[in-house]
Amino acid sequence: MKVTYDPGTDTIIINLKDVQISESDEFQEGMIADLDSEERIVGFAILAASKRVTERQNMIFESRGHGLANGATDA
Repeated sequence: MKVTYDPGTDTIIINLKDVQISESDEFQEGMIADLDSEERIVGFAILAASKRVTERQNMIFESRGHGLANGATDA
């Protein structure tokens, strides 16, 4: 997983999996889900992030547990 912030477009991008994006769906104003060819969510974009996420510079990322949940594979 990779999380990036682009100050030029004021967008937070969350990539859950590094695959080709087949479709994007704006499920809420300024909130976009990226889907792969099998319509699985593989990422998100948060537009106008400075209005939605306060204190971006203080974001804390945590990793909990080991491996993938429910026997999923990283394929």
